[in-house]
Amino acid sequence: MMRRGLARFWNSLSVAGLLLGTLFFVGSLTPSLVPRTYVMQGALAGICFAAGYGIGVGWRWLWFYMELPGIPDRSLRVFRMVATVVCAVGMSVALWQAAEWQNSIRVLMKMEPLSTGHPFEVWAIAAATFVLLIAVARLFVLVFRLISGSAGRVVPPRISKVLGFSVAVVLFWGIANGVLFRFAFHVLDSSFRELDALIEPQFAQPDDPLKTGSAASLVKWTEVGRAGREFVTSGPTSAEIGAFTGRNALEPLRVYVGLRAAETVEERASLALEELKRVGGFDRSVLVVITPTGTGWVDPAAMDSIEYLEDGDIASVALQYSYLSSPLSLMVQPEYGEDAARALFDAVYSYWTTLPRDQRPRLFLHGLSLGSMNSEKSVQFLRMLGDPINGALWSGPPFESTLWRSIVDDRNSGSPAWLPQFGDGSHVRFMNQDGATVPADTPWGAMRIVYLQYASDAVTFFDIRDVYREPAWMTMPRGPDVSSQLRWYPVVSMLQLAFDMAVSTSTPIGYGHVYASEHYIEAWVAVADVRGWSAEQVARLKQSLADQQRAAAGSAVEAYENRGG
Repeated sequence: MMRRGLARFWNSLSVAGLLLGTLFFVGSLTPSLVPRTYVMQGALAGICFAAGYGIGVGWRWLWFYMELPGIPDRSLRVFRMVATVVCAVGMSVALWQAAEWQNSIRVLMKMEPLSTGHPFEVWAIAAATFVLLIAVARLFVLVFRLISGSAGRVVPPRISKVLGFSVAVVLFWGIANGVLFRFAFHVLDSSFRELDALIEPQFAQPDDPLKTGSAASLVKWTEVGRAGREFVTSGPTSAEIGAFTGRNALEPLRVYVGLRAAETVEERASLALEELKRVGGFDRSVLVVITPTGTGWVDPAAMDSIEYLEDGDIASVALQYSYLSSPLSLMVQPEYGEDAARALFDAVYSYWTTLPRDQRPRLFLHGLSLGSMNSEKSVQFLRMLGDPINGALWSGPPFESTLWRSIVDDRNSGSPAWLPQFGDGSHVRFMNQDGATVPADTPWGAMRIVYLQYASDAVTFFDIRDVYREPAWMTMPRGPDVSSQLRWYPVVSMLQLAFDMAVSTSTPIGYGHVYASEHYIEAWVAVADVRGWSAEQVARLKQSLADQQRAAAGSAVEAYENRGG
C-alpha cells in the first residue's frame, strides 16, 4: 500500500519540475560562506529542491499556455524513467561530493575536516522538507480552485481565476503572518523578556558606587537587564590592566540602561546621560557610545580591547532597545533600534558639545551587527560638521546598512567588495583578519570610521538580489576565508546565504559573524589613534585576549561540532 502511494505521488510530479529541482538540490550542496551541519544541509536541500520544482512547474505551465508542442503520451513514460535515473544519479554524486565541498570551507576556518557528509540523513531530511512544501503548495491550489470555481458561477472564467488566486494568497498570507508568525513572535518575545529579567547568580549586584546597578546608581539592578548586568559586571579591572601593562590604570566605567528602566526611549536616554555624568564618564579621556545587538548584548571582545589599550581611562554607555535577537528585531521592529540609538547619541553629543574642547573626552561610536546599522543611523553628519565626533568602529554591518552600502558601491575601482578602499582612506577604512589595505601611515581626517568585516560573514554580504545576479564579492580575488569552490547559482545562492545568516555565529572565532579580539585591537588602534604601545606589547595583548575569548567560546564550539558540524 505504501509503495503504491509513493509511486502515485512520484508519478503525479512534473518531470520538468523534478529535473530543475534536482539541479537546485545539487547546487544547494555546494559550499557557500559558512559550514553547515547535516540537519541544516538537509533542510536547505529540500527547500532548494522545492524551489526548483516550483519554477519547473511554472515553466511547464507557460509552455502549454503558449500552445507549444509537448512530449507525446507514448513517450512520456520513457521520458519519466530516464528523468528519474538522471535525478537519482545527480543527487547521489552530489551527496557523495558534499563532504569535500564542506571541507573546502572548514580548512579555511581551521576546523577539523569531515569524514562524511551524512548523505542518507541529508537525503531523508530533504525529502521530508520537500514533501511538506509540496503538500502546502497543493493545498494552496485546492483552495484556489474551490474559490475560483465558486466565483465562476457569477463572473467570467478569467476574472474568477484572478479572484481565486488573490483570495488564496491573502488567506494563506493571513494565516502565516497573522496566526503562525504572531504566535511565534509572542512566544519568543515572552521568552526573551523572561530571560532578560532573570538575575543569574554569577552577576551579583556591584558594591562599587561607580557601577550601574549599585545602590548609588540611578538605574536599579533589576532594571539593567540580563545583557546589561553581564556588561557592567564583566571586563578588565584596573588591577588586571595595570598588571598587564606595567603602568598605572583606572577602573573602566561602564553605563547601561535596560528596557525596564523607563517608559520611553527618550527617558531612558536621559537616564543614561545622567548616570554617565554621575560616575564621571565625561572626565575620562575616551567615551564610547555603544549600540548593542537586538538582545542588548555588547561584544566583550570589542570593549575589553579598547579598555586595555586606553589603560582603563575610558567610559562607555549603552541603551537596550529590544529583548529579541538581531534577526527578529530587524524583522519586527527595525525602527525601534534606530530610535534608541539616535536618542542616546543626541543626548550624549548635545552635552559633549557644551564642554570645553580641551577638557572633554574623545568621542567614539561602536556597534556590532544590528547595533552597527543602528549606530550608523544615529549619526547626522551635517549636524556635526562644525564639531565632529572622533570616530566610529562598526563591525559586521548588516546588508541593509545604508551608509555602509553606499560606501561599498562607491568604492575605488579595482578594490574588492569584501574589503573596499574608499577615496584616499582619510575618512573611511575597511579591515578584516589581515588588517586594512590602506597603508598605516596614510593621514586621517578629523573623523575616523573603520568597518571591521569578514568576507565569510553572510549577515554583511547577503542580498535579496542574489536571487538573479552574481554578487560583486564573489568575483576573483576572493576573501581569505571564502572557498574557491563557491559558485553562484540563481535562486540557490540566495537561499544558501539566507541559511548562512541563521548559523553565522556557529563559526570559529575570527570567521563568519564571530569577531575576534585581536582584530578589534587592530581596528581600535586605527580608530582611536592609540599610542604608547610597542608592537611586542600589542602582540602580547592580542594573544592574551584571544586566549580568554577562546576559553569563553570553547563550550559553544564543542556543542556545534557534536551536532555534526
